[in-house]
Parts: sequence; structure tokens; C-alpha cells
Amino acid sequence: MKIGIDIDDTTFITVKSMLKYADKFELERTGKVNKDSFGMIKDRYYLKALYKWDDEIKYAFFRKYYKNVLEECVLMPGADVAIKSLKDEGDTICFVTARLMDVKGCDTERITKESLSKYNVPYDSLHLHINDKVTFFRDNNIELCIEDSYDTCRKLTDIGIKSILITTKMNEKIDSKEIVRANTWKEVYDEVEKYKKSLMTI
Repeated sequence: MKIGIDIDDTTFITVKSMLKYADKFELERTGKVNKDSFGMIKDRYYLKALYKWDDEIKYAFFRKYYKNVLEECVLMPGADVAIKSLKDEGDTICFVTARLMDVKGCDTERITKESLSKYNVPYDSLHLHINDKVTFFRDNNIELCIEDSYDTCRKLTDIGIKSILITTKMNEKIDSKEIVRANTWKEVYDEVEKYKKSLMTI
């Protein structure tokens, strides 16, 4: 099976380092940190919502701290074990992420590859700066998605591509009855195996 896996807050814990440097940037910019609660956030696009930044401010933050954010991401517990098991079973692992490629001074591809190598996470391909994942999955015949964005999972489900939604603070309150949720990577693996078995009975 060809499996597409998101990176930020799916394979790696990105929100922790993102908020650390966003707080630092906001303090430098305004002299205080005054952000909204995560309870107000419906999806992964949380920087503009939390800090009320416009695009100009957001990209100024990326130019200054995006490299630091990516370098400090740590692996989601159990992601390496689950992904290795899937790879060993013959599944094709494609990392598909919206990570930016055009931030000056930040070699996103190098940092991402080094992070995956550091944690011994196997994969077949890495696709960066993919903003339209629905089109990418369809055009590249990816059969299953593992993702933290409810919106992406919803759209993929609507075109018949199986999705597993990793539960995070940003999506935990969203009613997602029609989409499979997983709270851990052990649960992700179990759901993938269940889906593969269901295909064998069709």
C-alpha cells in the first residue's frame, strides 16, 4: 500500500518548538506575549489565529526562526516503530508536508532528512511544500493518509482516499465521526492493518 504521511504534529512534535519561538518573536516585536487559547483553534493553521498575525508578520517570523523551529522538533512517540513496521511489510512510505522551501537561510530539505535519519525513520520519498495535498494524493495514487489536519482528512475522505486523523490539541474538539482517529502511533498502525485486511475481503 502507498501511504502518505504528514510530518509536522503527525510524525514530529512541531507545535512545541513553534510556540516557543513564536512567543519569543512576539515578545521582541511587541514587548509582551498575548495569545489566544488553543481552545479557539479548529485546525493546524494556528499561528495567525493565536497571535493575530497577518501574513507579513508571519513570514517575518519564519525568516527569523523557522530554521530553529524545524531543528528542535522531536519525534512523536512510537512513530519510528510503526513506520518501520509498515515499511517492513512492504508498504511504500511517502512523506508529504507543507513545510516551506523558500525561507532564506533555512535548508528545509536538509533539516527534514537529517531529522528522519536521526530517528531512523525509513521512507521511500519526501515531498516538501505541498499545499494542495488532495490533488497530490490523487495524482500520485496514494491510497491512505496519516495527517493532523481535519480539513485535509475530510477532503481526502470525500474523494475516496482513506485517512487517519492524529489527535492533537488543535483538532481534538472537532466532531470527526466519519474519519478514523488515532491518539497514538500504535493506534495508527492498528488502524492501517485493519484497513489493509478490509481490502483483502472485498
